[in-house]
Order: sequence, then C-alpha cells, then structure tokens
Amino acid sequence: MCGIVGYVGNDNSVPVILNGLEKLEYRGYDSAGLAVWSEQGAMLRRAVGKLENLRREVERNPLAGTLGIGHTRWATHGRPSEMNAHPHRYGGVTVVHNGIIENHRELRHALEAAGHPFSSETDTEIAAHLIHDEFEACGDLLEALRRALLRIEGSYALVVLHDKYPDRLVAARQMSPLVLGVGQNERILASDVPALISRTRNIIFIEDGDLIEIRQDSHRIVNRHTGEEQHRVPKNITWTPAMAEKGGFKHFMLKEIFEQPRAIGDTIRSRILVEEADVVLDDLKIPEARLTGLRKVQFIACGTSYHACLVGKYLMENLAQVPADAEIGSEFRYRDPLVSEDTLVVAISQSGETADTIAAVNEAKKKGAWVLTICNVLDASLPRLSHGTLYTHAGPEIGVASTKAFTTQLAAVYLLAVWMGRRKGTVDRARAQVLLDSLMQVPSLMEKCLEHSEAIRETARHYMDARNMLFLGRNLLYPVALEGALKLKEISYIHAEGYPAGEMKHGPIALIDEHVPTVALAPLGFCYDKTLSNVQEVKARRGPVIAVASDTDPHIAQYADRVFLVPQCDYLLSPMICVVPLQLFAYHMADLKGTDVDQPRNLAKSVTVE
Repeated sequence: MCGIVGYVGNDNSVPVILNGLEKLEYRGYDSAGLAVWSEQGAMLRRAVGKLENLRREVERNPLAGTLGIGHTRWATHGRPSEMNAHPHRYGGVTVVHNGIIENHRELRHALEAAGHPFSSETDTEIAAHLIHDEFEACGDLLEALRRALLRIEGSYALVVLHDKYPDRLVAARQMSPLVLGVGQNERILASDVPALISRTRNIIFIEDGDLIEIRQDSHRIVNRHTGEEQHRVPKNITWTPAMAEKGGFKHFMLKEIFEQPRAIGDTIRSRILVEEADVVLDDLKIPEARLTGLRKVQFIACGTSYHACLVGKYLMENLAQVPADAEIGSEFRYRDPLVSEDTLVVAISQSGETADTIAAVNEAKKKGAWVLTICNVLDASLPRLSHGTLYTHAGPEIGVASTKAFTTQLAAVYLLAVWMGRRKGTVDRARAQVLLDSLMQVPSLMEKCLEHSEAIRETARHYMDARNMLFLGRNLLYPVALEGALKLKEISYIHAEGYPAGEMKHGPIALIDEHVPTVALAPLGFCYDKTLSNVQEVKARRGPVIAVASDTDPHIAQYADRVFLVPQCDYLLSPMICVVPLQLFAYHMADLKGTDVDQPRNLAKSVTVE
C-alpha cells in the first residue's frame, strides 16, 4: 500500500521516479505525484488515478532535475484528490510519506493554533510543517527531521526534499518499508526492491529507527535515538524482476502471510482512539442512529470472506448484543430473505467485485436494508453500491488463496463490533480499553507465530502425502477450522473438511484412522477442555493429531503428535492468531508437493461471474 521513490544522481530524476513507481503499482494506490528540485523551489506534479495520468500531466507540464521524490498514495486520511496526493509542501520542505501519523489531530490543532495554514486533509502534510519549524530553529535538515519525529506517533517511511539543498534527500523509517539502492554516482530510496533493480542491484534494507541522508556519491545512516552512525554493507540482489516483486519470497502467498502484521496495523491504527477507549469509523457514512437502532445484522460473503462473516456473527452478538446471521452470497439471493430498514447488511469482499455478493446486496437494498461493505479495493463495485464502506488496508493481494485480506477483514469486523457496542452501551469504557489494547497487540503476536514457519514446514513434510484431513474448532474457532481446510484444499489439492469439534461424533469420526490427520484448534481458554476431549477421541482411534495450542499449555504435547504453538491472547482475537499457522501449514504442504501456490488450478482471484 503506497509507494515511494527518491532519486539523487546525474540523470534526470523524472523518468527514474516514474519507472520506479510503475514497479510499485502492485502495492495499490489511488493517486500519484512527484517533486523535483529547482532553483525556484520544488516543482510538483500530481494526479488522481493511475500512474498514466501523472505521466500525461508531466508531458503537458514538463519538468526535469537530478534530485526528486515521487509517491503513489492509497487514501487513508482524506479522499483521493489532487489536493491530497503526495508530495506535500510547506515553506521550503517537500515530503512523501507511507504510514499513518496516529496523533495527527492533536498536531494539526497545535500547528493551526500557531498560525500554520493547511492545504490538504492528510496527516502527511503535518510532517512538512513540523520539519519546516525545526529547520528554521536548527538549520540542519537531518537534525530537523529527527526533532520533528520526536513529536510524531505512528508508522512512517518519510523522504524529505528541501529547497536549500539541491544535492541531498533525507529520510526515516518506522514500521513502514524503505530500501536504499547504491548505484554509480546515484542513490535511490524506495518502498521496495522492484523500484530499484533496473538501476542497481546493491541494496541496503533500512531498519526501524534509521535516519538517512543520501547524496549522489554517498549516504549516511544514523540511529535517530542514539545518534550513532550505522555502517551497513550493501547486499547484491540477484532476484529476477518477478522475484523482486515478491520481496525475495518464493511465492506471493508466503510474502502476503508475512505481511499480515503490517496489514493489521495499517487497518486499525487510525481507527482506535486510545485515550477515549473508542473506535472512530469516519468512512462509514451511515447515520449512527441507523446503526444503533438495528434489530438485526446480516453478514453476506463468499469463500474465505464468508468465514470472516461467521466470526463477525459471533463478535456482533457478543459485543453489540444484536442478533446476527451469516450467509453465503449465492444462497442469500435465491430465497426471500427477511431483511428490512432495521437490518444492517454487512457485505465482505476482498476485491469488491464478487458477483454473488453484489447480487445479494442488490436484493437487500430492494428490501430497504442498509448496506455496509468491508473491502480492500478503493471504489470497487461493492463500495459504490453500499451506503457505507469500511476499507481494510491489506494492500494488493496477488496470491489467489487469501491470507492477509482475511485477517484484515477479521480486524475490521472486530472494530465494527466494538464501535457498535460502545454506542449501544453494551461495551463500557473499561471493557473497550481492554478490547482495543488487545487488538493493538495482534501484530506483535502474529510476528511470534511467523517465527515458527520452519517448524511448521517440517510438520508439513511429515504429512504431505495425506489424501484427507479434518480440521476441528469450537465457537469462534470453528470458522478458522473451515478456513484452514479451505486453504489446504485450494493450493495443495488435498481433500480437507472443517467441522465444529462437537459435531465430530455426528459423522466425521467414521473417517478417523491412522491415515487421516486431524488439525485441532485448542488454545487455552473457552471450550479448551471440550476440544481436548475431542483430541483424545481421535487418538483413541489411532488418528494423528496436529494441535494449534497456546505456548503456555503444559499438557497438550502428551495428546497431540505435533503442536503449532501460538501466543496466548484475548479469546475474541484468537481467530486472527490461530489462523496464521494454518496458512503456513497449507503453504508449505503445497510448496513441498510442487503445486502452483499462487495460481492454483481452476481458481481466480476475484470471482466476478456466478
């Protein structure tokens, strides 16, 4: 999501920037822009929509220079518009920014009170104002950036151009990717390697807490906390262009699994008001009175998104105390559904183009229902049809088997349930504080899950010849069992079924033998003892068991053949955590079997026909 390119060298920076941004289009964006140094001050060109619109703008109003920055923007703060497109400028400072400035409201109010005029709705423009003020005070651009960052909370990759410096750019990174390309008499900063490798294969991966100053023949990296210089040797990247787009991962799916902590962070950060213990959903565009006066919530989706709906049903009833149901889009449209003006229909789709879900939404609207879409693609068909949209910020998901889109959907329905609970009075301030604090811990908990990838691969190697598998879960983890089974069958072509664990004795237990492994979702907490009983029933019939279990569980190893450990978390958030090892398991099974992981047979990324 969003892309940055910054260039210092001997060549005209404009084609370098435009070509680099083109290589970052896969990250998703809704506007683009660039700025080039000139003696009269930075010259800006910006355009809404695809990069070709910016290219046409540059053709109409040419500019050239050997120092420049460019950006593709996915709207977070402020609608997609030329005014909100990057770069942003104040005084002699021009900036591009990926990430979210979490305390932007307080900073903006303080700056406006001090007489600063703003020309956009973005959080990014705040950085230009802060850096300008600090530069006026200290006269050094890198130090001004460091001082400005002391006031900024959130995530960022920031690149800064100043009118007084025709020979350098400065930059910083915190929880948003940034890489440096070291070329012959040139330096290039970018969000990802694909933007660089046509110019250089010598790459330095910028780390959190780094400040960077680049000139055409030199660069300097310092730790912004200690001021110590960081000496890093460039790595020679031998990736092909296709590999570069995957960030060095073997497949897009694996890259996207590992992107989930970042994707969850991007989805939740700007929507949580920590001090108020509340959620802000400014992009819903549905009157609060309509949402809080509901008699029913109807979730609709297909495939993986339907599993997110099942979790949403649990969360909505638990937190907002509203009756909720979840239904597959293709089934909903072919009956006479009981929805009306006091029903909120929540449609979930990664692409926003899922044909059956669109048809279901049209049917619901005919009956007077209000429609809210949870979607990953700006201005897709479903958002345009809906009364309001809650965008996830997973970024482009290229692998057909959905991973980060699913977990960001879970984060979105969690936010929605807390938001409604706060307004209906079913979630008080104290409970909301606990819920939201727990949600903000999810990215770091996911990181811990990802550390077990190689151990999960060894388990996959042991079971890769299985022809059938069962996935069992209870309550909130039943949808995760469904999702784990779907992932396995989608990409490894192994037959797998997900079941509520309590239903095992009502049929599936007949399949259990030494050749049918069972994956049991059994973290400590709600229904743990019941699920453990199901595990023992499988073992009594000589069935192999793989358990997804808490890393603090002292007993599970004596009942299961293999264990995927997950960190303990709030039960309501367990679907987001427990699904990660199942994604990795499916991926490694498919990779070891040699199937086409990213483009499995017979499947499409976006199902736009019935």
